[in-house]
Amino acid sequence: MKKIIATAFAVILITAASNAQAGFRLGIKGGTNLTQLSGQAFNQGFRAGYQLGGFMEIDFSKSIGIQPEVLFNQSNGITSNTSITNYLNNNQNVNLNYLSIPVLLRINPDKMLTIVVGPQYSILVNPHETTLQNGQDAFKSGDFAAVGGLQINLKTFRIYGRYVVGLSSINDLGNQDSWKSQQIQLGIGIKL
Repeated sequence: MKKIIATAFAVILITAASNAQAGFRLGIKGGTNLTQLSGQAFNQGFRAGYQLGGFMEIDFSKSIGIQPEVLFNQSNGITSNTSITNYLNNNQNVNLNYLSIPVLLRINPDKMLTIVVGPQYSILVNPHETTLQNGQDAFKSGDFAAVGGLQINLKTFRIYGRYVVGLSSINDLGNQDSWKSQQIQLGIGIKL
């Protein structure tokens, strides 16, 4: 199933790129993540992490396009004192590394400003670090989220800020506590 989705995604991107020849750009990006894991099991507050990856800008016209990306995202949190002590230790650092794939709609009010909005799917790449003593995984292998933000375009440089909100619970323990992530992303990109 994953191969079918990946193949369909590649075909869509190649088709879009061939139809938007003048509006096709590649780039690299990186920045800071401020992540909050919500739920009774976690202390509230944002924790710093980072993100690195690449992006494509495919403009269909001067005002609209898409921006698919592939990012390595680090999300951090700390378990609470009153959390699920049967599963996770109190005040334990939680480091979740994701391969995130946002596919964003680009709205360009002018050359210098871009508004981005769209879905993001993230795949947990370090599940062995979140496996509990009983062999059960604490976190689901995927996270579906919504992304919204602004990007300032300065010739070859991109400066961006985004808000990412998790739409699905990442708790894989089966208890009633819903764990969701929120993330503020700040960073820069370079068009190649």
